Amino acid sequence: MSDPIHISGTSSADGARVLTADALSFVASLAQKFEPERRELLARRQRRDQEIAAGAVYDFLPETASVRAGSFRVADAPRDLDKRHVEITGPVERKMVINALNSGADVFMADFEDSLSPTWDNVVAGQANLLDAVRRSIALDAAGKTYRLEPSVATLVVRPRGWHLTEKHAMLGDSPVSASLFDFGLYFYHNARELLSRGSGPYFYLPKMESHLEARLWNDVFVAAQEALGIARGNVRATVLIETLPAAFEMDEILFELREHASGLNAGRWDYLFSSIKKLRHRDDLRVPDRSQLTMTVPFMRAYTELLVQTCHRRGAHAMGGMAPFIPSRKQPEINEAALSRVRADKEREALSGFDGTWVAHPDLVATAREVFSGALGSSPHQKSRQREDVVPSAAALRDTQVPGGTTTEAGVRNDLSVALQYLAAWFAGNGAVAIFNLMEDAATAEISRAQLWFWLHRRSELADGRSFGPELYRQWKAEELAPLEAAMPEMRWREAAELLDELVLSDDFADFLTIGAYRKLD
Repeated sequence: MSDPIHISGTSSADGARVLTADALSFVASLAQKFEPERRELLARRQRRDQEIAAGAVYDFLPETASVRAGSFRVADAPRDLDKRHVEITGPVERKMVINALNSGADVFMADFEDSLSPTWDNVVAGQANLLDAVRRSIALDAAGKTYRLEPSVATLVVRPRGWHLTEKHAMLGDSPVSASLFDFGLYFYHNARELLSRGSGPYFYLPKMESHLEARLWNDVFVAAQEALGIARGNVRATVLIETLPAAFEMDEILFELREHASGLNAGRWDYLFSSIKKLRHRDDLRVPDRSQLTMTVPFMRAYTELLVQTCHRRGAHAMGGMAPFIPSRKQPEINEAALSRVRADKEREALSGFDGTWVAHPDLVATAREVFSGALGSSPHQKSRQREDVVPSAAALRDTQVPGGTTTEAGVRNDLSVALQYLAAWFAGNGAVAIFNLMEDAATAEISRAQLWFWLHRRSELADGRSFGPELYRQWKAEELAPLEAAMPEMRWREAAELLDELVLSDDFADFLTIGAYRKLD
């Protein structure tokens, strides 16, 4: 018998439906069984980081060479997860859920992680929204409009929060419950049987993993959850985001651990860039140019994506491309034309590289992405037959983050300052997906901004105009970027955003994730 979970958040109608005694007991059973291993794996991350800081290098694991050389394949994709040309992502907010499911995309990734500010209301309401979406009863009347689901909708896939996060409103004894197990457990308990009865299944995106051992833990959770509800093993399907540098060296192993539940890997480009800066920040030869120069065509990003495609197709898994973050503006057609051209070129590059589908952040981008992938793949749901035998796995290529011609400019620094301040203020206000400068910013892109600022400041990086970027310029430019924002939106929590950014950038220690510190100040 599991100890009970104590809920400290305020009650609501959504809470009464979601936080039932049986559902919380199910989550508690998962937490009690798997929390020790979760903590050990997080400690293992820290030990590995210390080894890298002391001079070790990332490489393919010698102890798993037999896995990489083996001929295993993952389980076949279920019918409604076989064609994934276009996937749309967004938070589990009610209007977003309806619009995304109706968008014409093949898949909607409903997000409890990077694009959600995890206020208690947002987390609980998100579970209620998905409960209604699974049963096709979700609806919304707002601003004189009625939102309902169309007869044909995207396949629903859910992204729980990462292993490093906890849910402070759900306590088991003296400890908060793992946010991963909380998000997964509630959704699975309420919806797994219902999804299967409707010809679908409990499908997930798994974020922020750093090793195949973390994938093994997820697989153990899936097995335990299915057994607890009397569901046959293998009905869960998981797509793993390869969005950390360590995970790029263990893609085969991650698929192997999840092979009876795996459906693919995704090139989580923004978090991968953040992770590369974070994990390699001690290297003397590391140079970090403006974010706008960190494109998917720079050598180390191309090496990572091509290896991902090759790995997936060798194993019968889907290879999913990265996010197109552009937010169309129907009032600025000239901006749209240029941006859509870049989106099209990005998706054409992915299709040509062998990806089976891609991500977009806005419904108005679905048509462009679909046109590209339908043109490249025709009636085929994927292109797994393209084995990319021309790709030679290279640890050196993954580690070599040099960007030919890369520069750091005042404009690039100021952009990072403004994006970080605007995102943090919005996050404190309960919004985790924010349109800034015609791009959809989420926690991953905010992480890039603060990581670059930390790196440039502590290295006193030389800017393109010859100046050295240090604490003095940081404080001056931060104040200059903050002043117009405060004047335009005085109701936002700018002081807290600025204070947190100072903590993240000025501290000698590099915080693993900005969301950990920010979460303490939330609600």
